[in-house]
Formats: sequence, structure tokens, C-alpha cells
Amino acid sequence: MNLSIWQIFRALADAHPQLEAVIDHQRRFTYRDLGERATRLANVLTEHGLGTRVPRSELNPWELGQDTVALLMHNGVEYAESLLAASASRVASMNVNYAYTPAEMEYVLNDGGAAAVVYHARLAPVLAEVLPRLRREPLLIQVADDSHTPLLPGALDYEETLSDSSTRLRATEHCGDDIQMIYTGGTTGMPKAVLWRQDDVWSACLARGDHRYGTTIDELVAYVGSRERGKIVVCVPMMHGSGAFQTFSGLVYGDTLVYTGEQGHFRADDVLDTIARERVTSLLMIGEAYAKPLVAELATGRHDISSLRLVLSGGAPITQRSKQALTAALKPAAFIELMAASETGSALERHDATGADLPNGVFRPRRGAGVSVLDVTRTHKLEAGHSEPGYLAKAGSLPLGYLGDQAKTEATFTTLDGQRYSVPGDLARLRADGLVELLGRDSATINTGGEKVFAEEVEEALTMHPSVADAAVAGRPSERWGQEVTAIVEIAAGIEITDEEIKASAAESIARYKLPKKIIRVDRVQRTANGKIDRPWAKKVAADGLL
Repeated sequence: MNLSIWQIFRALADAHPQLEAVIDHQRRFTYRDLGERATRLANVLTEHGLGTRVPRSELNPWELGQDTVALLMHNGVEYAESLLAASASRVASMNVNYAYTPAEMEYVLNDGGAAAVVYHARLAPVLAEVLPRLRREPLLIQVADDSHTPLLPGALDYEETLSDSSTRLRATEHCGDDIQMIYTGGTTGMPKAVLWRQDDVWSACLARGDHRYGTTIDELVAYVGSRERGKIVVCVPMMHGSGAFQTFSGLVYGDTLVYTGEQGHFRADDVLDTIARERVTSLLMIGEAYAKPLVAELATGRHDISSLRLVLSGGAPITQRSKQALTAALKPAAFIELMAASETGSALERHDATGADLPNGVFRPRRGAGVSVLDVTRTHKLEAGHSEPGYLAKAGSLPLGYLGDQAKTEATFTTLDGQRYSVPGDLARLRADGLVELLGRDSATINTGGEKVFAEEVEEALTMHPSVADAAVAGRPSERWGQEVTAIVEIAAGIEITDEEIKASAAESIARYKLPKKIIRVDRVQRTANGKIDRPWAKKVAADGLL
């Protein structure tokens, strides 16, 4: 199937129009409703001249031949509609982090060449500050919210615009070559836009590793009609790649997306209340940033989560301590930890039932994911059981490249023995049993006295002590060691503990040369909106020795 996301969704909506697609607080939408509203928005984009300019076959992997629509919104039905409308109008959507500063937002909107911006009213002030510095004047579509912010000059009101538009789609000739853009922050530098063909999004990120859904659109429609559908609570920000892919995955499998009440930050009580109220069956969370508050809230015993069948964690690491507590609290729901990246899609997984006895950071390659470990020169594959670490590589359905960056595209996407691989920089070992031990991102590795220390490994060891609520590890310059391991720790409220006690606990699971030479205490370890440790912040704190 060489299909766009819109073609798949439209076929399902036509075959199963009365299925419930979205629950957004008090608003409920069927697949027919969602399809009609997305069509209306797509027509607005088309009528304002947005669409595909250059066929994919005439472009390099790092080039884009489509206009772009920036999505600057919190979670809600309008975000889902905008994703679908972009595909329907053959416009490439681009995710914009609502936590960006004006300078960061300016960079991303200019980098992506935003021809339109769909945004929540509460975010209008920061957008207004940026607009005069954009290289092109975008179409503005403002989504009303409880901030009651008035329309920006020249902006269209979202609901009024939809009501004035047609439900007969104007754009035609959809295909799987149309692009889905995912801006990824990474650990260094400014955000980069990863360019995915929509058919590859479907294959790599949504297909769930097998062919139960069939190989034709008719077989997929029949599969959706026969399967037991679920309800998915969407608490991961949709402006994060995993949130967008979760949305696509739910909608093309006939599931119902359920949005929580909170905007802009994660609240465990709100998520669990939503699960109980709507009888949610599936939850996607982001590692430790979500696990800790969920464990604490579940301990109150106030929430009925008996409907929950599956919990997925991905996008950021989760400590063994939190994983064990969460798995116990969620039973009988299954817990699956995923390893995915914007440059690979889902690559590795571990199930609570089959991986409970494995060390943290050890995963099984997902079926059909095409996972290998390449040597550090990226010129050959390492055999299972090889002692030296290499780079995790994934074959199969992959992105084309990074927008406007030929050098980074060619460095990340490499061809070996006729097979194309994505190698985003995750260091790993391929164990003799075929499992993959993740060691950490190359950019977060600390070289101390000639030894490589992986930040994630030290962070895991530090947080094994119950008094360490969170930890970030970075290297800082050292005349003696070149770099020295520095820990930034958040101590649980009301607890007194010495640095030596923290180090002694960590020494039970890592070698002494990996222990931090310096421990810096902070009120809170800073994480990004998608739950990952803010590595630039950690490096600065480590270098300065204070906040």
C-alpha cells in the first residue's frame, strides 16, 4: 500500500462512519464528524493556495516540495483535525513546541517555511512577537480557548472558517510520497525537521510489526471492522513525535482518542480520572517524567483503572525502580517499554512479562524492524556477542532525511551492502542472545581518563537510592581527567542524605570510575516538554557548578 494517512483514514471513515473517533472533554466526534471537519479545514488551506509544488521524484532526500502548515497547539480535537487536513490538502504539517521562546519559534517557523499556522489563542501573544521577523507572511487560523484572547490581525477564527467551508474535498491525487514533518530537538543544536513519506510513517510507526491488518486498504477496513476496538488516552503532547504517531495509529485502527483536561503539563490525577470516567484501555507515557507521578497517584487507591489493558512507555528512559512500582500498580494491564526515535520509528521493545528479569536498558528488536548494531566506523555489522559497543541501526521503512541539511542526512542515513540504515547516534551492544543493550546517545557520553561513561547508566544507578527523586549526569572539563562525571540530583522532599551515601548506593551497580566526582543539588532536575532530561541545561549546570 503506497497510501497517505488521509487515504487510509478516509477509507475507514467511509466504512465505519459511526465509530467514535475523539472524546475531547464534553465534545464527542465520530469518524464521519472528524472526516468532515478535516475536509473543511483542508479546503481552507487549498483555497489559500497551499499544496504540493514539486513531485517527490524530482527532489533530493533533504528537500521538500510541499507547502507547510505549522501546528502550534496543545492537545485537542483541533490538532487531530489539522494533522488529517494537512494530509488531505497535500500540505506538510510541522509540529511546533508550545514551550518555545520567541527566538526558538522564529527559527523553526522560518526553517520550515510555514505558509500557515494553526494555533491556540493562548499562544497568540508569543506568535505575534515572532510574526514580523518571519520570511513569509503565513495564513493565520486561531483556535479559541479559555484564554479568550482576541484574534490576531488578519487571522481567521477556526470554527467560523470550518463552518463556511465545504465538505467536498478539493485536493486530489493523494499518495504515500506526501511528507509528514517531525521536528526533533535532539541533544545538541537547533531543532531539525525529519522528513517522512507518509507511507513510511504507516509502515514503520503504525503497522505494529505484523500484517494482521492485511496488505490492501480493503483488508485493513475489514480488519478494523472485526477487531475489538479500544480507547486511548492521549496525554503525551501531540507536538511531540510520539504524540502525533499515537494519534495516527489510533485513528487508522478505528480506536477512540480521549484527551485529558490539562493543557501544557502532565497531571497524573487528571489522567487517571479520565481513564476511570471513559473506561480507557490504553495509555502511552513518557518515561520517568510520567512514571513517578503516576506511581504516587496510584498509591492513593482513588482511581478505578480496571479497564486499562495496555501501558506503553517510550520517548525517554524510565528507572528500574519506577518500572517495578508501576508494573505492580497497573496489574493486570500489560506494560511495554519502547525505544523509538524520530529518525527510526519504533525499533526495540521489552514486555513486563518476558523482560522483568533483564537489566534496565536491555531490549528485544521489534519484529520486522530490521535492527542491527554497526561498528563505530559504521562500515560493517557487529556479530552477536561482540564485546565492543557500536551504533544502533535500523533498516526498513525510514525517513528520507533532514530538511535542508544534506550533510546531516548523509551522516545519519547510510547504505551498507545495499541496505539503507538510519543511525541516529545511539550506542549499543548486540548481546549473544540477540537482545540489544542500549548504552546511551553518543552526544551524552563522557570521556573521563580514557574511559567512556554513559550518562543514562549513571543516572539509573543514582536513582536506585530511594532518596534521589531524579538525576541528570553530564561531563565538565577537568585538567586531570579531560572530563569528569558530574551529577545534578533532586533529593526527595524532607530527606537528608550525604553525597557519600549517594555514591555508595550507586557503587552497588556501576564501576567506581563511573561515579560522579561532583554532586550538585537542585530543587528540580529540568526536563523538556517531552519528558527528556534537558541535556544543554545539565551541561551548563555541571560546568558552572551552580544555577
